[in-house]
Amino acid sequence: MTHSAEYRTHTCGELRPAHAGQRVRLSGWLHNRRDLGGVLFLDLRDHYGLVQLVVAPGAACHELLSHQTKESVIRVDGDVAAREATTVNPALETGGIEVKVDACEVLSRAEALPFSVFPDQEAPEDLRLAYRYLDLRKAKMHANIMTRTRVITRVREEMQAAGFTELNTPILTSSSPEGARDFLVPSRMHPGHFYALPQAPQQFKQLFMVAGFDRYFQIAPCFRDEDSRADRSPGEFYQLDMEMSFATQEDVFAVVETVLPNVFNAFAGDRKVTAAPFPRYTFAETMLKFGTDKPDLRVPLEMRDLTALLEPVVPFFKGKAVRALPAPGGATRPRSFFDETVARATQEGADGLGYISLKPGAGLAGPLAKFIPDDLKPRVIEACGLREGDAAFFYASAHPAALHGVLAPLRKHVGTVLGLTEQDVFKFCWIVDFPMYETDKETGQVAFSHNPFSMPQGGLEALNAGNPLAVKAYQYDIVCNGIELSSGAIRNHRPEILYRAFEIAGYPKEVVDEKFPALARAFRYGPPPHGGIAPGIDRIVMLLTGEDNIRETIAFPLNQRAQDLMMGAPGRVTDKQLKDLHIRVVEPPRAEGAGGR
Repeated sequence: MTHSAEYRTHTCGELRPAHAGQRVRLSGWLHNRRDLGGVLFLDLRDHYGLVQLVVAPGAACHELLSHQTKESVIRVDGDVAAREATTVNPALETGGIEVKVDACEVLSRAEALPFSVFPDQEAPEDLRLAYRYLDLRKAKMHANIMTRTRVITRVREEMQAAGFTELNTPILTSSSPEGARDFLVPSRMHPGHFYALPQAPQQFKQLFMVAGFDRYFQIAPCFRDEDSRADRSPGEFYQLDMEMSFATQEDVFAVVETVLPNVFNAFAGDRKVTAAPFPRYTFAETMLKFGTDKPDLRVPLEMRDLTALLEPVVPFFKGKAVRALPAPGGATRPRSFFDETVARATQEGADGLGYISLKPGAGLAGPLAKFIPDDLKPRVIEACGLREGDAAFFYASAHPAALHGVLAPLRKHVGTVLGLTEQDVFKFCWIVDFPMYETDKETGQVAFSHNPFSMPQGGLEALNAGNPLAVKAYQYDIVCNGIELSSGAIRNHRPEILYRAFEIAGYPKEVVDEKFPALARAFRYGPPPHGGIAPGIDRIVMLLTGEDNIRETIAFPLNQRAQDLMMGAPGRVTDKQLKDLHIRVVEPPRAEGAGGR
């Protein structure tokens, strides 16, 4: 790397013992300062690293640097000296040297910071986001953003090696019913009309396949007006969008099972990554075993269905589905373990939680044991896979959502408390065979349960069989450590099947033609079979950096209320701007009694 000598001859992370004796010029931020008997020890930081400066009491710049505020930007001149063996800092790449400074200049002075950059000071997230340029100076945040950049670079290399071509899709497009709210952009040239920011490049990537490009990918920005979660950033996110022509589900899996392990292994360090082929679970199977279609396989616990055994004989299980959650080693735990687990289930909405334990030499015990007939106890023990020293928790409900809502988090809780959850691993799996349709909770009508552009398994014959809720789709999710990285599907490329699929969900042909005009027309002119997937870049980086909050991996995210506190967005605009766009703002009605003095 070459440098302008006006500001630096080397970067702060570049110097090594081999540079000893050289005259250097460095520029960077004043990271830290220590005064030991009049000798100043300063840490200077730039993008590339940290270097120790030493300023003797008689040096011309001693007075200036001894009172300079931290995070001011300075330029220094000095000689590189090798450190004595006893003072070498092995934790620092430049820890074998120091720079004896004899001249300096303050390039810009920092005022008092709203929070400390070093040492890293805990601060409210909104304050951090309002001063994000300062927050990004912190070592962890800087490292996270650089990891993100390197991950994207590696993703591109892997996709190109797999024969995919990087193509770009539009940002200004039309609004379409994709499942979330659109961000709308008013058109100045076409009064009363609006563009929409793409929720995903779904239709465009399919049109690339119709156009004959065969294998497309893009690090695609997507925009959805939806609420924030720990693993979801409101407003804007990025995904590795890909699509393949003449591809089956197995072809898509083969690409993902090459690209993702290669990317994860490049950044995993000592952490283990699932080798291909990834485990596969049907949607029905994963809901039964894990209570969720986003299972964390680091927890080696699977629920058991004991409805047939216990529903007829346990009074409070009557008319309900019964699930058991084994707890290996749980019988050896104190009573507090069971009390805490019951309390946790109550927090998740359970109206009760039963349990049994198989204590060594004591047989089956626990509050639920007395309700199980003696002749059934061996079968219950076998069905739960219990050995001496094990326990099991039981929950029953007539409503699948309530059943899963309690047991899925309880499974993770028990795995953590019993020390069963694997550490330092990335465990991938596929979820396949999603139902094509579901019953809408509000209307009671048949609705799409997943991607409406998916090919139904069995094609037109399955759609015409009479029970849409029995139709499965070529839809799949890729999950890692309980985080859904992406949904994908083999697409419905046959017009007659596409129209019939939408008709079942309540969309007649004319509505499909109106809502998806480009796709509906394009499918008349020889679309190839095609399919794809779009793993989330933000979530991949979140996993690799070990962060629990996705905003820790995004340089300039919105806060939980979808606000950019640094730039002041969203904000009001002038009346002239509104007039140019032919729109006016209608304020929401104020709540009764609201107001001020």
